[in-house]
Amino acid sequence: HKKMMCKFFVFFMSVCIFSFSSIGQNYKEPHRPQYHFSPKEKWMNDPNGMVYYKGEYHLFYQYYPDSTVWGPMHWGHAVSKDLLHWQHLPIALYPDSLGYIFSGSVVVDTKNTSGFKKGTEAPLIAIFTYHNMEGEKAGTNNFQTQGIAYSTDKGRHFTKYANNPVIKNTGAKDFRDPKVFWHEPTKHWVMSLAAGNRIQFYHSKDLKNWSMTGEFGMKEGNHGGVWECPDLFPLTVNGSKEIKWVLMVSIGNGAPNGGSGTQYFVGDFDGSNFKNSHAAATERWIDYGTDNYAGVTWSNTPNDERIFLGWMSNWQYAREVPTQKWRSAMTLPRQLSLYNMAGNYFVKSLPIAGIQKIRIDNKPISLSTLPLSIGPLTEIILEADLQKTTMSSFAIELSNSKSEKVLVGYDDSSHTYFIDRTNTGNASFSTVFAAKETAPRLSESKIIRLHIFSDKSSIEVFADDGLTCLTGIYFPAEDFTKIRLVKENSKTIFTKNECYRLKSVW
Repeated sequence: HKKMMCKFFVFFMSVCIFSFSSIGQNYKEPHRPQYHFSPKEKWMNDPNGMVYYKGEYHLFYQYYPDSTVWGPMHWGHAVSKDLLHWQHLPIALYPDSLGYIFSGSVVVDTKNTSGFKKGTEAPLIAIFTYHNMEGEKAGTNNFQTQGIAYSTDKGRHFTKYANNPVIKNTGAKDFRDPKVFWHEPTKHWVMSLAAGNRIQFYHSKDLKNWSMTGEFGMKEGNHGGVWECPDLFPLTVNGSKEIKWVLMVSIGNGAPNGGSGTQYFVGDFDGSNFKNSHAAATERWIDYGTDNYAGVTWSNTPNDERIFLGWMSNWQYAREVPTQKWRSAMTLPRQLSLYNMAGNYFVKSLPIAGIQKIRIDNKPISLSTLPLSIGPLTEIILEADLQKTTMSSFAIELSNSKSEKVLVGYDDSSHTYFIDRTNTGNASFSTVFAAKETAPRLSESKIIRLHIFSDKSSIEVFADDGLTCLTGIYFPAEDFTKIRLVKENSKTIFTKNECYRLKSVW
């Protein structure tokens, strides 16, 4: 017995050591994000099925487990208690005879409207797009349909509905990405569904039988690409009791700095139709950078918080970026809020408050003595008083010993913020990657505020309390560990200049 116990102990310890070292090795590759979500290996794109249930934030995502380039889509799966530290779980949904598993959402069916409940747990219902490759190759226009699956064990296992698809395609080539929520005033489930150049809305009592109630968008907003990944939700306008509805729509091409991006509309929703509060040609963007796409929000969150997550890449080059074992990461989780500025509604987004937990210490490093050598994982907070400076522009530069660098800054002459990645390292995989990305300054305040997060291969910029955002990725030959201030013939007055070193969540 002692020998058997000894052998078991040795085996157990070897498994633990192997698992620990394997995880560590998985997150030490070149360019691997250290506090952003990325898969252990292989290809990932859009976030899917984001839902909160009994202390866990579920993140499903478009996943191909056999390659680092896009292929037959599955739903990968991970859970977190704080939206920062993640536990990888087995693949949740696999392709079947109806097609690949494209994007969608998950809801908590608290009232058991679907009838799928078994035991004590409320069923989690996944609503997703089937993409039939045979139909696409045959040249048909009805190869995308909507299916559902259910879990009665807190999302650990899903069973596909026997009578899928629940919504058949009537001839729209692009017919996908259902986002579903319960609309209490009408006692219906509501689905927003992308259909080519518009969003369609559907009603259901039981998540199985659906009827279309209206549509929006044929002549609204930006149509540089096919509309995708809708999300519809209410937000209370900051400082008031007014409630408006936000409709987010991603487009695969035509964003402000090229390629993929996510626009939004603010208006009213009566349970069946959405009405835009702004002129049809008005464009609003969640993020002006090239690397925030297909983002949606978590459902069923505590206190109805509206928390957003995007795919940190762009279809212009996503398949070619120079990572080896894995491909793609997600943005930081972001808290959304709504503001009325002189009759114009804008969505602000800021990193979740819990981000402070990954600071190595809460004592900031002053940037008043730049240049500074510091680690590659940093959080930078800057405030500049425009009334006390003659500056025309300024930038924070992150660099390495190989003269590679990324710059984040503000140009007062054009009233724009920017990320300049023209010399950030490897850009040979794309003719459009090495560029300067700009975003308009929307705030009229005399105080410039910048909140910047840099990881191994990405930078996220939240300007003016999240009114303007920019996200960009890059691939330097070595980490950016140096910080300096770049300015043009002016005296820059910073009322706040703080830097925090951050730690890995892996």
